[in-house]
Amino acid sequence: MVSIKDIAKRCGVSTATVSKALNGQPDIGEETRERILHLADELGYMANATARALKTNRSYNIGVLFVDPMHGGLAHEFFSTVLDGIRSEAEKHGYDITFINNTVGQRQTSYLQHCRYRGVDGVVIASADFNDPMVTELVQSDLPVVTIDHIFNNRISVMSDNMQGMEELVRYAASKGHRKIAIIHGELTGVTRNRLTGFHRACEEFGITVPKEWIRESVFHDPASCQRITKELLALPERPTCIFFPDDYSWIGGYNAIRDAGLKVPQDISAVGYDGIPLSRIMSPVLTTWRQDTEKLGTIAADRLIEQIEHPRTVILDREIVTGSLQSGGTVGELQTR
Repeated sequence: MVSIKDIAKRCGVSTATVSKALNGQPDIGEETRERILHLADELGYMANATARALKTNRSYNIGVLFVDPMHGGLAHEFFSTVLDGIRSEAEKHGYDITFINNTVGQRQTSYLQHCRYRGVDGVVIASADFNDPMVTELVQSDLPVVTIDHIFNNRISVMSDNMQGMEELVRYAASKGHRKIAIIHGELTGVTRNRLTGFHRACEEFGITVPKEWIRESVFHDPASCQRITKELLALPERPTCIFFPDDYSWIGGYNAIRDAGLKVPQDISAVGYDGIPLSRIMSPVLTTWRQDTEKLGTIAADRLIEQIEHPRTVILDREIVTGSLQSGGTVGELQTR
């Protein structure tokens, strides 16, 4: 492995001069700097990470906290592209990624302790229970933190337009004549509350009254739960003409319940999803849904975190909204306005 000493010997300068050139210090001649950098590149020199951290007070390593209660892991259709956006943007800036958890070896620890142990420069909280005391401890620490789809005071947050997305979906269903609309929503997180606000706002816009029994709580990314609740909605004396599902993946359970009841989509009942994952485009009929720009969520989160790491005195701790788009499909039938 090529060392600073090797470069110094080849260039006929001191190791201190090589170090200054590699670290961008100004007190050496430009010709000497260019010669050193050219040779370092030619020889494939790579700074030792520990040594670089000592010199720059930076590890070039960012943490990602990703807690998935449904244990979908990196195959999770929504978060896989969020994480890929984080990875791609981090690599572009020369940063590595470490996944944060609450264990070091066989010993239980906190998220913050794990961050300290791994020496990360900052953390993107991509998915977590934001009421967890360990998450609160991490957010309140001196580490740079960016959250996705959750707002903390004095922290950067990157938000999907959940309220607008749900408003647009209700407007679309209403434009097709639907006035009997039910919604199955996920756990009562900030994301769910924003979606419900958008849902009720748009329903009021069209004079749609939604009975309490048509508003059901389920679990994100859980077809089995949605299948059970869809079956219950279909068994009501007066059933809705259109059901909104918490996410595209959960729609699989709803579709199975509708099929098991001997009904067809959209002839007998209509359906709307959320997320716009690739699976929704290959099912038959194609699901009408709201496509979230998940890769952009991850890209912006990583970019804002690195900005905070590298420019702590000038960064603005604000909120960024990432817009999505409605993807029409074949699951919302046309009704006469009732």
